[in-house]
Amino acid sequence: MDIISLDKEYVAGTYNRFPVAIVSGKGTLLTDAEGKQYIDMGTGIGVTAFGSGDEQWVKAVTQQLEKVQHTSNLYYTEPCARLAQLLCQKTGMKKVFFSNSGAEANECAIKYARKYSQEKKGAQYSTIITLENSFHGRTLTTLAATGQEQFHKLFQPLTPGFVHAKAGDIAGLYKLVEENCVAGIMLECVQGEGGVVPLAPEFVKAAAALCEEKDIPLMIDEVQTGNGRTGALYAYMHYGIHPDIVSTAKGLGGGLPIGATMVSEKMQSMLSFGDHGSTFGGNPVCCAGALSILSRLDDTFLAQVQQKSDYIFNALENAEGIESVTGKGLMIGIKTKKEAKEVVAACRQQGVLCLTAKDKVRLLPPLNIPMDLLTQAVEVIKTACK
Repeated sequence: MDIISLDKEYVAGTYNRFPVAIVSGKGTLLTDAEGKQYIDMGTGIGVTAFGSGDEQWVKAVTQQLEKVQHTSNLYYTEPCARLAQLLCQKTGMKKVFFSNSGAEANECAIKYARKYSQEKKGAQYSTIITLENSFHGRTLTTLAATGQEQFHKLFQPLTPGFVHAKAGDIAGLYKLVEENCVAGIMLECVQGEGGVVPLAPEFVKAAAALCEEKDIPLMIDEVQTGNGRTGALYAYMHYGIHPDIVSTAKGLGGGLPIGATMVSEKMQSMLSFGDHGSTFGGNPVCCAGALSILSRLDDTFLAQVQQKSDYIFNALENAEGIESVTGKGLMIGIKTKKEAKEVVAACRQQGVLCLTAKDKVRLLPPLNIPMDLLTQAVEVIKTACK
């Protein structure tokens, strides 16, 4: 029985998979079960930041595997401590809680915000404001945080305590703060699953100012935007703001599951012994992999990410069959005249793997994609859009 048939018989049918069974990869190239190679412009939805089989990442992970693969959080491990140190040094944050995914990182962020606001202002301060068109995860609580009704329909009742503002509507955001006992405001600086739409700088700065004025924790969801994806280490850095809580995952682990929730000085002592936990959080193998990724995301490397982004925007904007190009860095959405799924299928036939987001073609290539492969992939995409 082949891989696809086996999967369809035994794996829960929650994914509408492409008809491709990946068996190996090296760098930006992936190989399927029939030996066909593809240029990877999706990186496992923004996860394999340095592509497949990156030598430095493999070495770091393998060396840790040969030492100890798991200890639980009853004990200290060096990779966990060093990764937390590096995250804090690179962001100015003060403490990190490690989990296994973006949804878990966001759940932790919500816990931090509610505990802070309820201790400071009273038990009624529990409402979290997020944005319409946002996406924060698939647990019941992060689904409630997600500002897209299509994700809510099947799983009522969702966790209470969430309201949604319209992106860009500063007056509407202020109104929600006045009408609710608000414990936190959570934003994605680029709404990824919502169509790769960057927030307007004036809106983000107004939200940050409102949080400062009202002593409301400002929460930035960097699950997809973080770890160099937008051309800055974290997307909020494009906006000149200083969040109280930052959640991240995906590209941090380079292919292993890890989530991180970073908090500022005023939040750092909010969660204490017994308030939260995770069996696998801070796993030494995952942290070793993350260290190998994060340590390479310096200013020189991030400048190269931006240069590649500029190339893609310049090549695709105003190209035949393309209506618009949005996003930041190597997180890009392409509005095409053809249906996005049709374009993605045509690209796949020509050996380029792309994604979709809403009605757009979405690109999340490796941050270190070689220019020759990037150029080749862009030409395939342009042809598929005609």
